[in-house]
Amino acid sequence: MSIRRGYVDVPWGQLHYARCGQGTGPPVLLAHQTPRSWDEYRDVLPLLGREYDTVAADTPGFGGSDLDPNAGDSIEHYAEGLALVIDGLGLRRVALVGHHTGALVALEVAARVPTRLRAVVLSSAPLRSAAERAAALDGPGIDDVEERPDGAHLAELWSRRLGFYPPGRPDLLHRFVADALRVGARAEEGHRAVNRYAAPERADELRRAGLPVLVLVGAADPFAYPMLPRWRAALPDADVVELATGMVPLPDQLPGEFAAAVAGFLRRVDGSEGGAAGPAGPEDAVAPGDGRHAL
Repeated sequence: MSIRRGYVDVPWGQLHYARCGQGTGPPVLLAHQTPRSWDEYRDVLPLLGREYDTVAADTPGFGGSDLDPNAGDSIEHYAEGLALVIDGLGLRRVALVGHHTGALVALEVAARVPTRLRAVVLSSAPLRSAAERAAALDGPGIDDVEERPDGAHLAELWSRRLGFYPPGRPDLLHRFVADALRVGARAEEGHRAVNRYAAPERADELRRAGLPVLVLVGAADPFAYPMLPRWRAALPDADVVELATGMVPLPDQLPGEFAAAVAGFLRRVDGSEGGAAGPAGPEDAVAPGDGRHAL
């Protein structure tokens, strides 16, 4: 199944997306971790595209998407970008899937405009306390390397990530480094945005919204897996799926298992609603590009 790519025009420039399965089913929107791009879902898109109109969007400032220079890096700005993609493509009742940083972006969209969504998947999502976030902001970032004329910073970037990737998969690190080099000195900004974001408060809003939620996590992810008990407490009604060998690059490491977990959850959600999307009513209609529901 082919992947088509395009752009949505926004007030500060353009937002890039990749799409697969248009016309096959209800929409699913995928949000990536930092400093990745839609490429994180390159192998997931054709799998979900068999059943769903699946879109992987580059968040503002990453991949091929422009950052609003007046907004800067924040989970809130990234969420605004996703909302504009939803509107720009005329998507209705989206299932929103986010991984690592992307999970918090999905959380922010869901907390602000839950009526635009039918379900949320939080993959490997951080859920740190205010004290933990402050401590992380004070320390060095994993992707914060100083550019050097001999290119040694490239090896440093690779080596810093190596232990969080499966052995024998240099292809995954190639893809990560390519995305990191695209954003250059901003590679760490998404992590800083995560550590400025009050996720526990937004998680409480998501719980009150009553949306179906899947908490998906790789058990070999040293950052995300310890967060699982917190998510169970914050969202006690959420479905939970653990992938035993999943690491930090979960969607591109295990695309089949990732897609199967998401699709299985959405089948249950869509079936309980009496159909995936149902006929559109006047209150649901969104013309592509009208921006009516932008955050």
